[in-house]
Amino acid sequence: MKRFVCFAVLMMLFTVCDAQEKKFSPEKFEAELAEYVKKEAKLSDEEAAKYFPLLREMHKKQRCLYNKKRDLGKEKPANEEGCAVAIRERDKLEIELKQLEQCYHKKMIQVIPASKLYDCINAENRFHRKMMKGWQRGKR
Repeated sequence: MKRFVCFAVLMMLFTVCDAQEKKFSPEKFEAELAEYVKKEAKLSDEEAAKYFPLLREMHKKQRCLYNKKRDLGKEKPANEEGCAVAIRERDKLEIELKQLEQCYHKKMIQVIPASKLYDCINAENRFHRKMMKGWQRGKR
């Protein structure tokens, strides 16, 4: 009986420790993203100092639009007209997201070469896919 209780207590401790390690930290995520992109795109310190503030600014603005889009999808409208309005609003937000991205890409091309920006965009996409796969494995 003592062994069982000891084993149960140890399992609970490991579970608590494991759960604490898996809490999402936006600051840690941003730091890992910056490190990964800088390494993969071979950015110099000077280029990184110019690029990442723009990237963070773009992400902040994108987050606002993503939140609006998410809020639109929380509840299905009660009638056809409401659904049509929600669809048009979602489409409008999608266009705004792409226009925002386009605007920032123009700004980024001013501070780093287009070839490196291309590598940064691809590296960021790979990083997000890699993180999503890691989170999926952690939930199973």
